[in-house]
Amino acid sequence: MLLLHGARASRTMWSPQLDALRRAGHRAHAIDLPGHGRRRGERFAVDTALATIEAELERLGTPALVVGLSLGGYLGIAAAARTPQRVAGLVAAGCSTRPDQAVTTAWRTAARLIARLPDRGAWLNQALVDRALPPDGAAALAEGGFALDVMVDLLGEVPRLDVLGDLARLRCPVWLVSGRWDHFRAGEGAYLRARPEARRVLVPGATHLVNLVRPVAFTRVVLEALDELSTGSVGPAPGELPRADAAHDPG
Repeated sequence: MLLLHGARASRTMWSPQLDALRRAGHRAHAIDLPGHGRRRGERFAVDTALATIEAELERLGTPALVVGLSLGGYLGIAAAARTPQRVAGLVAAGCSTRPDQAVTTAWRTAARLIARLPDRGAWLNQALVDRALPPDGAAALAEGGFALDVMVDLLGEVPRLDVLGDLARLRCPVWLVSGRWDHFRAGEGAYLRARPEARRVLVPGATHLVNLVRPVAFTRVVLEALDELSTGSVGPAPGELPRADAAHDPG
């Protein structure tokens, strides 16, 4: 499988999942997107990000489960629509809000102001991380460094993505995963209308960075997606009874 990180983060945000998935015998890979992690200093653009993802999918040599969170979720949807033959399934987490809205423009304005601060927002970023994440999750996120300079470019680029159109074109099974308290859930209804077959999974007690706030529950969702793909089963439909750590929730 291929794991795609969120904005300002890097491949290290997936450390809890990579360790667990590899122990379970799965081939799991995480990459740095342009402008992030080991690629900090590069300019971010949707086209180069998608080219990076598609090259990695080709390198894997077999159709993969793509797992993306936030920015990684949006790009995962686009990559699955562009290269359907290389994507066996898609777990799109923390991205159930369309990026082509006025709020994205407002965030870009805020990003420009933060970039003018003497520390370019490092103190603010660290304060948010410390408040939002448990210590292990914060350490995994910080390990690859924070791409503080990428946000203006990124927020100017992501509105180009046709998320609902790409969802409607997908051929693979889709899991839409959100923390119960994720502020990126506002567009879930539109997402499910675009892709009625998608399974919506809510992780109780989690916020936006669901894989770091509730790592065991999130990993369980990924493992169940892998199991469904390997057995060819349809899997539970939205609205079935909750499981211990994650619930397939009705629309």
